[in-house]
Amino acid sequence: MRYCSLLLVLAATLFTWGCQTVYYDTMERMGIHKREILVDRVEEAQESQEVAKEQFADALEAFRATVTVKSSKLIDTYKKLQKEYNNSVMRANDVRGRIAAVKNVAEALFEEWESELNEFSSDNLRNASATQLKTTRREYETLVKAMEKAESKMDPILIVFNDQVLFLKHNLNARAIASIQDEVTTMEAEVANLITDMNLAIAEAEAFVKQLKVEEE
Repeated sequence: MRYCSLLLVLAATLFTWGCQTVYYDTMERMGIHKREILVDRVEEAQESQEVAKEQFADALEAFRATVTVKSSKLIDTYKKLQKEYNNSVMRANDVRGRIAAVKNVAEALFEEWESELNEFSSDNLRNASATQLKTTRREYETLVKAMEKAESKMDPILIVFNDQVLFLKHNLNARAIASIQDEVTTMEAEVANLITDMNLAIAEAEAFVKQLKVEEE
């Protein structure tokens, strides 16, 4: 049974890889190269993190506001927090997907770039291209590290947020509000750290895109 599961995972991975390869080949024939796709995906990841950053900030505000809610409004408050939590999960998943898309095309680009170095007849041009590949890869690794660092901060916040939403759902009373009040300071610090890391990742994305565009000129 375990081997069957492994085979299914392998088949799914190969299918995805095959689809991506066909996609890149098709785009290439249309005159759209992997470098351009990478730029687009980094910009999309940047925008996704901007949206996620705002969503987590909005969720924190809703979280803060809960501690002053009257008992008669607890059901409405729960529904609002549940909505904010769901939106936060959706934005977090979008960020993860965008980062995965960036990594996919970057790996394909670097693999192609590496293999094409052997096609140069000029040693000088080959060495210059190899140096540029090394520089671009290093800048890309810095970008991905920043993005993944910000991404890693989302789940701990979502876990705490989900716990409090569930507790409020099961205890629509002053006890639930007191529990949320105890978590506000922790949430504020964690969201602040997330926003700081996302700002750094967004800045890295902007710098990386600028550098790729300069190289194309």
